[in-house]
Amino acid sequence: MTVDAVFAALADPTRRAVIGRLAQEPASASRLAGELPVSRQAVAKHLAALDRAGLVGTRRVGRETRYSLDPAPMGEAMAWMASVGAQWDERLARLAGRARAGGPRTSPAPSSRRQPVNAGHSTDETFDRR
Repeated sequence: MTVDAVFAALADPTRRAVIGRLAQEPASASRLAGELPVSRQAVAKHLAALDRAGLVGTRRVGRETRYSLDPAPMGEAMAWMASVGAQWDERLARLAGRARAGGPRTSPAPSSRRQPVNAGHSTDETFDRR
């Protein structure tokens, strides 16, 4: 499954509640509906979205389908977030190093030379080019 599908599935608070519940033990859609403030039909739709993202697995027990959490796709999403976080940590460390070393200014020094707004036109308005 893709990281995008995992993030899309985790974007909904009810699906996150379902994942939290399934992290404790497998359960049927009916049992989940009894524990959540949504209908069984809504739970079934949420479980289908989680299934498409690869976050739940199913197992038949008699007439009942039990859903269980499959955390592997969340590991891929966490690895992606850690990678992005490491990149930002490196950037912030470089910025902090520049600040401590009195590195280059981030904006150019203001120019003392004033330029005409409409060069070649009959106006004498001027502005600072910074």
